Amino acid sequence: MGTIGYAASFEQFHPTDLLRYCQEAERAGFGAVMASDHFHPWVPGQGHSAFVWSWMGALGSTTGLRFGTGVTPPGYRYHPAVIAQAAATLEAMYPGRFYLGLGAGEALNEHIVGEYWPEAPVRLERLMESIEIIQALFTGKVVKHRGAHFTVESAKLYTLPDAPPPIYVATSGPIMAGRTGRFTDGLITVGAADEKLRGLVERFEKGAREAGKNPAAMPRIIQVKVSYAETVEAATEAAVKEWPNGGMAFPKADIRNPEDFEAMAKLVRPEHYKNRVLLSPDLEEHVAHLQHFIDLGFNEVYVHNVGRNQEAFVRAYGERVVPALKWPA
Repeated sequence: MGTIGYAASFEQFHPTDLLRYCQEAERAGFGAVMASDHFHPWVPGQGHSAFVWSWMGALGSTTGLRFGTGVTPPGYRYHPAVIAQAAATLEAMYPGRFYLGLGAGEALNEHIVGEYWPEAPVRLERLMESIEIIQALFTGKVVKHRGAHFTVESAKLYTLPDAPPPIYVATSGPIMAGRTGRFTDGLITVGAADEKLRGLVERFEKGAREAGKNPAAMPRIIQVKVSYAETVEAATEAAVKEWPNGGMAFPKADIRNPEDFEAMAKLVRPEHYKNRVLLSPDLEEHVAHLQHFIDLGFNEVYVHNVGRNQEAFVRAYGERVVPALKWPA
């Protein structure tokens, strides 16, 4: 049986409100939460960007949901050793419920520490080296590491869970998909063309098999963007106003400031959301949209409703969408 998850958008909402939405999502039948780890919103109008790690402790104690970051970039705002400590603590407190979602990061959030923002291949190198450090610390042994990008001097985690939390990696390219299967516990990606998604899953599964793992037992996670409202016009208006970055079909990892995204947002038109965000009041369309990703082989689907109407979205999904989805046996 798979999982429909709620995507908690830290760029858009106060953390206290997000906690309430997650509690409502649990009551409505959602099984997990993926929470974004940003320092800045995409555009100033989104209005928020709380510290997700403080909030996850509250989420763990006020719901029974599984939860994790979607995603945390190691090696800029956070040294990998600090992420390992934070992740181990949450898993120790909420056994079997926390996952560590990692990714290569975006200048929007990571440039704040004033270090050189590297090219994409270097970002992936830094990510893989960070994963190596985090996994070593999860063993509970003393870790000493001097790599191409990071140094760790005699570090040891004293508060450890019974089993380390799974590490899932955000992946959008075939090489990284293979590495994710080989070295980590699950794949995270976002909605894209079927051909691309099939290719990522295949490379992920091949990497897992090469490492002696059973890919069928590993999470294949997708985050899907929708704008649910009472009319197509309202759904479209909400997307353009609240989530203009969803209509930007170009690489965004090197853009530094919310104000720059705001300038680009003036160029976003409703047609730019085609195949990127589902704009629809029709819950049967939402069912078909999510079912399509399940049929492609994804066993955890996290839904981000980009509008402000989170309660109405959660209620409608709980009544009409979550129960209607069919998972492979």
